[in-house]
Amino acid sequence: MQSRLLFLTILFMALGILSCPAQQNTTVFSGKVVDRSSGQGVAYATVMVADNTTKQGISGTTTLEDGSFVLETNATDFYLEISFIGYQKKIVEPKASAGGRIDLGTIQISEDAQQLEEVVVEGEVSKTVFKLDKRVFNVGKDLSSTGASALEVLNNVPSVNVNIEGQISLRGSQGVQVLINGKPSIISSDESNALGTITADMIDRVEVITNPSAKYDAEGTSGIINIVIKKEQRKGLNGSVSVNTGAPDSHSVGISLNRRTEKFNLFTQLGAGYREGPNEVESRNTDLVNNTSVVAVGEEFRNETYYNFVLGTDYYFDPTSVLTLSGNFAMEIEDQPSTTNFATLEGDQTVTSEWERTEVTDATNPKFRYELQYKKDFEGNEDHTLLFSALGNFFGKDQSSEFTDTTISGENNDDSQLTRTDFKEAVFTFKLDYTKPFSEEWTLETGAQYVINDVSNDYEVQNFINGEFVIDPGLTNNFEFDQKVLGAYGTGAYEGKTWGLKAGMRLEQTNLKTLLTNTGEDNDQNYTNFFPSVHSSYKFSEKVSLQAGYSKRIYRPRLWDLNPFFNIRNNFNIRQGNPNLMPEFTDSYELTGIFFVGKTALNLGIYHRYTTDVIERVSTFENNVTTRRPENIGTNKTTGIEFNTKYSPAKWLTLNADFNYFQFSREGTFDATVFDFNADRWTSKLMSKVKFPADIDMEVTGNYRSSYRTFQGETNGYAYMNMGLRKKMMKGKAILNLSIRDVFASRISESEIAQADFETYSRRLRGRFIAFGFSYGFGKGEAMQYSGGRRR
Repeated sequence: MQSRLLFLTILFMALGILSCPAQQNTTVFSGKVVDRSSGQGVAYATVMVADNTTKQGISGTTTLEDGSFVLETNATDFYLEISFIGYQKKIVEPKASAGGRIDLGTIQISEDAQQLEEVVVEGEVSKTVFKLDKRVFNVGKDLSSTGASALEVLNNVPSVNVNIEGQISLRGSQGVQVLINGKPSIISSDESNALGTITADMIDRVEVITNPSAKYDAEGTSGIINIVIKKEQRKGLNGSVSVNTGAPDSHSVGISLNRRTEKFNLFTQLGAGYREGPNEVESRNTDLVNNTSVVAVGEEFRNETYYNFVLGTDYYFDPTSVLTLSGNFAMEIEDQPSTTNFATLEGDQTVTSEWERTEVTDATNPKFRYELQYKKDFEGNEDHTLLFSALGNFFGKDQSSEFTDTTISGENNDDSQLTRTDFKEAVFTFKLDYTKPFSEEWTLETGAQYVINDVSNDYEVQNFINGEFVIDPGLTNNFEFDQKVLGAYGTGAYEGKTWGLKAGMRLEQTNLKTLLTNTGEDNDQNYTNFFPSVHSSYKFSEKVSLQAGYSKRIYRPRLWDLNPFFNIRNNFNIRQGNPNLMPEFTDSYELTGIFFVGKTALNLGIYHRYTTDVIERVSTFENNVTTRRPENIGTNKTTGIEFNTKYSPAKWLTLNADFNYFQFSREGTFDATVFDFNADRWTSKLMSKVKFPADIDMEVTGNYRSSYRTFQGETNGYAYMNMGLRKKMMKGKAILNLSIRDVFASRISESEIAQADFETYSRRLRGRFIAFGFSYGFGKGEAMQYSGGRRR
């Protein structure tokens, strides 16, 4: 507790020191810029402080919606210049002051008739440019003037795809971290669908980071997408409502609201719904020594009634300082019925016994998320920033299950079991980031982060013995997980017109403690690691650019990797955690090129990753029971190539293609058995979007995942297709959606394990999903689809 208080004290002291005025002789100017002829305020006019001798700008700001402004300066020999496109420049020379506040009153500016005649309005086309460690997609008027949603903007970014259900993927991989203005936000979290409250006219640019630098968490991710919002956000009341239905049963209703004034931005979202998640499952365990098998075939459901509420506000102290406070509450009420038929076979596949196992499971899952953030943009340079954030997450699960075995034939297998789970997880993240540009080329970044993850999982199993339920001490325990990660980083960058270099170092100290309270088994890990990163880019021409990058990453075992408890839904196929797992470490190298051919951007990348202490799920076999448990085994070397492009041969047709191929080499030993092998794997995706008359859009996506070898066996490949239709009405304010996921019900996951003394086979099919929805946007809101929070 003392360490937490000390850390918070240091953060708030740093925040106060850096955000307070640097000198006491600061002069604060205020005033209002208006049109001379109409008397109306001129919004977003530039007010600049310039040196009287050099005539160079010192600092500046832009006027608010009503034309008012506030501007600070420490200069002593200066003048003010007010300018706006289509107007004559206005020079104001206030009296010199050694500090204090000066009200300049109303400043009138006049239209420049000659300039207005010469202005030619041209559409700005959205384009991608390379930066040192990221690709930046600048949103042009071809998108910002269409009223498109943020998800539609993302779908135009190379390497990024958004399907018709709103799921975002980067380089064909989901699990992308989405930031708003460089920071996590409830608006962009997986727990809400509030990205629909952001429209293209609010977005300045989208930054794509595939190999994060030392500034970001060393924890491995598939990448980062940062949406940068324009400062001049829309005012007034904006929002949308949506209603959805589908089969299997999936029904929801949601409303999103956004209210913006000069000082406040208030946003909220409410939603409720019900959905079913059926799964067809099949498994087979074969004992090659005794020539016996256990076969299981059944259907599992995860049905949820859910409620979601988001409320937040941004408060603007002035045009350069904003405080954000927001929260999210969600509740899931689960019902998980399942029925599985078991059979035992011997010798020539003779059935010796059959029984049915039914499950009745009920659970309530409350979720809370809140955030407090303060961002300061320093005068004179919008890239000179200070950001402090405090984020909290809570997830709980109160679950009870009843399992009943009923004999069908053969030996008596009648049985009953009860389980109870009381799960609580709290995660707190405190972060401070400071960015200081020394010139247009040189920039320094530094900051710190502290993450606290506190978990308790109280699990109990009762067996039916002699007419009563008795606690099974071998399966009952309380698992406590406490992890703290303190990190600090620094990066320096040079970025010229054609070449740039960025290097940094991140230090992270991890303190992990796990405890089984009933038995006293504990595992304490305390380790400190350095995570360097180096990125470089070179621009050969407007059409050819290259990026190269290196970073060291870490994968810390998650709770469910460490938790030794397991679900007894199928007590012949058990998944179990390992409290003694150590983290994986990966050295990641990338070389990526972007080539523009006409209006088409081609992205080609080569990557190599070397991972130590690889976490593999190892299966062991005893009495026809397979137990899968993660272990640290050896190393893995992966070398791959990826290609993606977006091509529009006509205004009504857009094609997106993603292809990823890699080879990997595994080396490792487990229980005196050597598991060394080489294999390969590839995935591909082709998405086509067709625009029909009457504002009808169709989207068809084909996916393929190849089969690949695993540590002990093989996972089969599969192909599947998703499609959707969308009809815009009322000038885009209303939208009808129809989507079909896995059109041919071909997304079948199969895996096999073949060892000297046993074999296992498993198969899972989720099946086809059909959804139909209607949404309506009002004010400047964009119609959006609400489907509830993502499943945890």
